[in-house]
Amino acid sequence: MATAETTLAPIIEARKLEKFYAQADGSRVQVVSPIDLAIYPGQIVALLGPSGCGKSTLLRMLTGLSPASAGGVYWHGQPVQGDAPNVSIVFQSFALFPWLTVLENVEAPLEARGMAPMERHKRALRIIDAVGLDGFESAYPKELSGGMKQRVGVARALVVEPEVLFMDEPFSALDVLTAETLRGEILELWLDHKFPTRAIFIVTHNIDEAVFLADRIIVLGRNPAKIRADFSVKLSHPRDHKMPQFVELVDAIYRALTSPDAEDSASGTPAEPATTRQRKVIMLPHTRPGGMAGLLEILADQGGRADLHKLADDLSLEVDALLPTVDTAVLLGSLKVEEGDAQITPEGLAFARADIQERKMIFRKAALANIPLLRQMEQSLKAKADRTLSSDFFLDILDEHFSDDEARRQLETAIQWGRYAELFDYDAATGKLTLTEA
Repeated sequence: MATAETTLAPIIEARKLEKFYAQADGSRVQVVSPIDLAIYPGQIVALLGPSGCGKSTLLRMLTGLSPASAGGVYWHGQPVQGDAPNVSIVFQSFALFPWLTVLENVEAPLEARGMAPMERHKRALRIIDAVGLDGFESAYPKELSGGMKQRVGVARALVVEPEVLFMDEPFSALDVLTAETLRGEILELWLDHKFPTRAIFIVTHNIDEAVFLADRIIVLGRNPAKIRADFSVKLSHPRDHKMPQFVELVDAIYRALTSPDAEDSASGTPAEPATTRQRKVIMLPHTRPGGMAGLLEILADQGGRADLHKLADDLSLEVDALLPTVDTAVLLGSLKVEEGDAQITPEGLAFARADIQERKMIFRKAALANIPLLRQMEQSLKAKADRTLSSDFFLDILDEHFSDDEARRQLETAIQWGRYAELFDYDAATGKLTLTEA
C-alpha cells in the first residue's frame, strides 16, 4: 500500500491542501484535513471513499473550481494563481446545452477560447469520431441515450486537449451495461493514446471500477477527509474481474475503507485525538433503520459473520450503498468490522431476532447511549414545559458543525431515527418536534 514510485515530476501537486469553514464563535468546520497528493504523467489515479467524505471537494480544489482554505495547488512545480491549469472535467450529470447539437456542444469550449470556426470544427469532428458518436453530430441531447450524452460530455472535455482529465463519478448515472461499455472505451482510448491527455484523475465509489481502470488508488477517510491508503496497481491491461490478483486487491481496498478511523493506513500514524478535533458531534450516516435491520437479519442467517466485499457482491450493491448501513450498525453497537469482515454483536443478534416493538426499544436504548445528538434532542424536549420545540432550534446547533446542506441532512436523519425509536413525534407541516412520553 505504497504510493507508486516515479522519477517524473508531478503535473499537479497538492501541498497541505485543506478545506474548512470558519464559524462565528471562532471555531471551524473541517471538511478536508491537510493533504499531500501528486498526479504524475502516464497515470490513471482513482479516488475512493464513502459518500460525503470530501472526494468531490478535493477534486474541485485541485482543478481550481473551489478555493482552498489553506495549503496550495502546484502546476508543474509552480503555485496556481489566477489562470486555472490546463484541465477538463467530466461530471456525473451530463450538463449539456439542450439547445445545441452534439457538434455544437463539443465545439462550445473551443469557441469560448476564441478558436477559429474551421479549426474548432475539425477538432470537434475528430474527437466525436473517437468516442463513437460519428453520425450523431446534428442530434440534440433529447435524442440521445444516457450513455451517448456522457460520450458527448467526454468529447467536450477532451476536445480542449487537457493535460489532466478529471472525472467526477462519470458513470454513476448510467445503467450497469452502459457504464461498463463506456468505461472500457475510455480505457481503450487512453491505452492507444488516441488523445493527448497525460493523466486521468477519477472520483468513484465503485471499487471494481477503480481496480479495472487505475494505476493508483487513493482511499479517503472522512470527518474530515484524509488519505487512509494509497495503492499502486501493478496489474496489466486488460484486467479480468475474476482473476485472483484483482479480487485480492478489491478485498484489500474494502479493508481499508472499513478499517477504524483511529488508524491512518497511508502514513501509519494515529489519527488526530478526539479531544483536538474541530467537529464535536458524531456525523450520522444517511440511512434508515429498516436498512440496518435487513443487514443484521442477513448476517444472522449467515452465522453472524460475513466478508463485506462478498456480501456486497451477493446483494449486487456497490460500496457506497452498503457502507453507510454498516456504519450505522457499528455506531449503534450492533456490528463490529475487522479486516473487511462484519461480525454481528450480541445486541445486533437480539435486534435481528426481535419483533417490531422490541426492535424499537433496542434501537432507542442504543441511540441514546451512542448518539449525542439524539440524546441532546430528547433532553431539550424534556426541558420544555409543553415538550415541544421547532426543528430550527436543532438546525442552528448543527449549523455550528456542518455546512448548511449537511446540517439539514443530519437533522433529517436524526428525525427519522428519533421517530423510529419513538423518542419524539414530528409534524412536517409545522416543523415541530414533540417528546413521546414513556
